[in-house]
Amino acid sequence: MKKEKNTDRISTFIGADASFDGTIEFKGTIRVDGRVKGNISSNGGTVVVGEKGVVNAEMSVNVAVVMGEVNGSIDAKERIEVYPPGRLGGDIRSPIVSIEPGGIFNGNCVMKPNTESSGKSSPFPKSPPVAVESKETE
Repeated sequence: MKKEKNTDRISTFIGADASFDGTIEFKGTIRVDGRVKGNISSNGGTVVVGEKGVVNAEMSVNVAVVMGEVNGSIDAKERIEVYPPGRLGGDIRSPIVSIEPGGIFNGNCVMKPNTESSGKSSPFPKSPPVAVESKETE
């Protein structure tokens, strides 16, 4: 069963021929098909990085959908989705992370429950990410 990419109605668009260096603060949904460097933040918003989009930024959003290239950390309150040929390099933090086959992720991932909306504290103790080593056996 193929999942549909939920990107809502796009309220802001950065086209393939555009580049932006600085801080983007937005409401609604923004789609990036050009180049962005800096910071992207929204309280409740969605950022969609199109297949030709290149983002070198720290992101703090509600939802992040990656189909292009993202280098930098993402803190998403709701979810992070990576679809092919998407490439994500950096640390991510979100309660839901979805990486479709063909999507690439290199970095550290922390999946935390969203406790901001409920006002309750997390039942999970705060602990640093765990490094996993694989040992080859003969």
